[in-house]
Amino acid sequence: MLQDKTGQTVPQVTFRTRQGEQWQDVTSDEIFEGKTVVVFSLPGAFTPTCSSTHLPRYNELAPVLFENGVDDIVCISVNDTFVMNAWLKDQEAEHIRVIPDGNGEFTDGMGMLVDKQELGFGKRSWRYSMLVKDGIIDKMFIEPNKPGDPFEVSDADTMLAHINPLAAKPSAITLFSKPGCPFCARAKQMLLDHGMRYEEVILGQDATSISLKAVSGRGTVPQIFIDGRHIGGSDELAEYLA
Repeated sequence: MLQDKTGQTVPQVTFRTRQGEQWQDVTSDEIFEGKTVVVFSLPGAFTPTCSSTHLPRYNELAPVLFENGVDDIVCISVNDTFVMNAWLKDQEAEHIRVIPDGNGEFTDGMGMLVDKQELGFGKRSWRYSMLVKDGIIDKMFIEPNKPGDPFEVSDADTMLAHINPLAAKPSAITLFSKPGCPFCARAKQMLLDHGMRYEEVILGQDATSISLKAVSGRGTVPQIFIDGRHIGGSDELAEYLA
């Protein structure tokens, strides 16, 4: 039976982590004491939903969560520290702290340790998220107990809506560019000046001019897209931001 432990203290565990070439023990108190921490826990690093959606969206919304009183965002999984560190590097999730619960002690203490033997996983964490304030669980979002790997309530958007329903979410921005392009540099600076995070697609490295023409109908750079809308080049971006 999955347990909602809202109002209780987080389990007291010592996590074995690897920092660079050194082993470093990290305790629950070091993670939670005196801080407001968002935790999300998932079945395993490198697994599809965890890598494509769960962790990336928390990383994307991290600046907004920080603006709304969150000190740290922690991902806990029943994996060893080497796997968790490699996954974090692969994901390039600079705002997320990964904690390896290799022996499942924390997860078991949370009442979230489940049997995934049918997948060859052994004991793993059920998917959930929680808001922890000074070591006390303020709110838990536990995925429904049904077959498979449900992902309905432990997402970053649900957590942000709980913390502040009126919080403005960042726009999804993609900018196609070429190295050495002064118009691209101008567009990027305008976005930065407005505090707008963007993903850069560099022609010749991440995509080709064929891809650019296919999605924008144009062959010049930069080409900027915001929330699915094609804005255009640097002059059109300036008009959009005015």
